[in-house]
Amino acid sequence: MRAITLNGYGGPETLQLSEVPDPKVAPGEVLIRVEAAGVNPVDWKLAAGGLDALMETHFPLIPGWDVAGVVERVGFDVEEYAPGDEVFGYIRKDAVQLGAYAERVCAHVRMLARKPAALSWEQAAGVPLAGLTAYQAAKRVGVGAGDTVLVHAAAGGVGSFGVQIAVALGARVIGTASEHNHAFVRELGAEPVAYGPGLADRVRELVPGVDAALDFVGGAEAVDASLDLLGGPERLASIVEADVAEKGGHYVWVRPDTADLTALAELADAGRLTVPIDRVLPLAEAAEAWRLNAEGHTRGKIVLSV
Repeated sequence: MRAITLNGYGGPETLQLSEVPDPKVAPGEVLIRVEAAGVNPVDWKLAAGGLDALMETHFPLIPGWDVAGVVERVGFDVEEYAPGDEVFGYIRKDAVQLGAYAERVCAHVRMLARKPAALSWEQAAGVPLAGLTAYQAAKRVGVGAGDTVLVHAAAGGVGSFGVQIAVALGARVIGTASEHNHAFVRELGAEPVAYGPGLADRVRELVPGVDAALDFVGGAEAVDASLDLLGGPERLASIVEADVAEKGGHYVWVRPDTADLTALAELADAGRLTVPIDRVLPLAEAAEAWRLNAEGHTRGKIVLSV
């Protein structure tokens, strides 16, 4: 099969389109014919060695943790899926080696859910990592009906999901974003405010305070403004600032989770979750996808079509 591989840590220029053996199907796993693979910053950061201290990495390596595709074969003990089932998932394994940038990939059933019918293959592949991150952060601080929630980086890849999820849960959402993204943030269902000094004061022009805060950008400004507006750390979640836990908040590192993926699929099928796609590139252009993703100027997901 064809796959994007790299033989050592490096940048986009190290990626190669290669012929590699089909993966083996272990117990508890299914073999997926990949229709689309999502591109995330963690993909190129991992390739540059950014997770070397955290995860075992084996070369040659196939990147990618977001996948949407069709089940071709199942492990001998798998009852959850059958050949022909359409699935999507966040396929982060214990060791980094066999990822989603390939014509076929194996994944454990705990990493998968049934693809939402309302989404295209490309949209479905854009959901798992970013959508789960936002959903699990919102769960961690108990976002629910009647809450006022501050979402930092509301126009970003994770933040745009965070806004939609909080709105779907019945919350009023205040979203921080650059001025040129304010119309987009309103479309998602949030009330936009600008970044920068005086953030807490600008939020207070809309509401006296907030009940929960989701930090998807990091930095002292986001954390300090959130703590000021919350009046306490218990309902602050950050996916960037690990030391927020020392202040009484919650640091969230996303995990594969079938139930959470299913909840996201249900929101999508109910019309409550949209997935903006910036562009779709063929598998062979993975290096260009990484360059575009690293520039940080896209609005919506970059996806590889396989």
